[in-house]
Amino acid sequence: MSQQLSTSTAREPLLEVRNLKKHYPITQGLLNKEVGRVRAVDGISFDIAPGETVGLVGESGCGKSTAAESILRLEDPTEGSVNFDGEDITTYNDTELKRFRREAQMIFQNPDSSFDPRMTMGESISEPLRIHNVGPRERRHEIARNLLERVGLNADDADRYPHELSGGQKQRVALARALVVNPRLIVADEPVSALDVSVQAEVLSLLQDIQDEFDLSILFISHDMSVVREVCDRVAVMYLGKIVEIGDTESLFENPQHPYTRALLRSIPTVDLDSRGIDAGLHGEVPNPSNPPSGCNFHSRCPEVIQPEGYEFEQENWRGVMNLRVSMNEHGVDVDGLREFVGVEDDESATAAERERMKDELRREHDIPEQLTSSAAESVLDEALDDIVRRNLDDARSLLADEFETVCEQSEPDLMDTGTGHPAACHLHADGVAQTIEPADD
Repeated sequence: MSQQLSTSTAREPLLEVRNLKKHYPITQGLLNKEVGRVRAVDGISFDIAPGETVGLVGESGCGKSTAAESILRLEDPTEGSVNFDGEDITTYNDTELKRFRREAQMIFQNPDSSFDPRMTMGESISEPLRIHNVGPRERRHEIARNLLERVGLNADDADRYPHELSGGQKQRVALARALVVNPRLIVADEPVSALDVSVQAEVLSLLQDIQDEFDLSILFISHDMSVVREVCDRVAVMYLGKIVEIGDTESLFENPQHPYTRALLRSIPTVDLDSRGIDAGLHGEVPNPSNPPSGCNFHSRCPEVIQPEGYEFEQENWRGVMNLRVSMNEHGVDVDGLREFVGVEDDESATAAERERMKDELRREHDIPEQLTSSAAESVLDEALDDIVRRNLDDARSLLADEFETVCEQSEPDLMDTGTGHPAACHLHADGVAQTIEPADD
């Protein structure tokens, strides 16, 4: 399925993002030779229609904020296009970019760092008007006072300084400042994450009211899935610089088709006593974008990674084997620390029982059970563990790779049809692969 078809709304879009990339070079030496790249955003595509709110969600470090800054040209994209009202803003010169910034504004995450402490709220709100040469000073101040009332504050707050306002009040002022140039697009980067829950609800309600009144398009960036479900028409799920699933909010929440989306939804707090403490199923941290995993970049943490042909055992067992493989590939195994933990004085004098204790500790560390449900897989794993405790790490790594390599690490999946009306980038939906994804529980 093409990016154009899979990420679009049926309405004529105001914003079209195509294959957007933002890479940061890694250099070393006196000549600053490039030795690698941090792939913060690595080829994302989606549309936003007039009056529509699209959520961009994912864990910290997945590239959401960098994507937002690249879309608004606060950061120059490495590659791709950003079409606003039919024009590619990545080709704009400074004059054209200044004109575009009257049409698109950003609300930042932390209201405390969004304002110059030496400027009053009125001065901060009217600053964009001054930059764009709109009206005399008195008229700009009048507009700022009117906007403060529109966002639920008092016009007299225009004479107050940032330290005199609460976090919620400052975020309302940030919204007023974004609206002052009458934009058609607002990019809201975690606009309520720094606020108390009760204040969050007020700001979100205000944002929706303002959107209805001004017919704004909004790109809403968040890691809070419950907030996203409340305010967004469509949702794009981002992982390590890529969009892995995108669709209408209710469709995506009711029937998620990517394991990462399912894990994010399981992390939503609930009052259901039977659901409390449910593990999201993710292991480890988001990988370093300068060295992403091969194939599907989620396979190193995925709780539903596909098993290789010839083996069939419980998925939890299989994830444990993958944990060991990922650990060995990323940072190896500390055999000396393992030996010391078990109490083995040196390799030569280690008894069979002591080696077994070392192997048992490796299993525990990587969440591998005492016995895999597949006897064939257990035989391979035991041989690899024996190589590890004997310091034959290359042999162990090669054996595990030969026997347990998965399609998830062989090739990168594209966004593909899932039969649900919205696409996902997962090999579980490829032809000939068993479909194991089930709808999420309510």
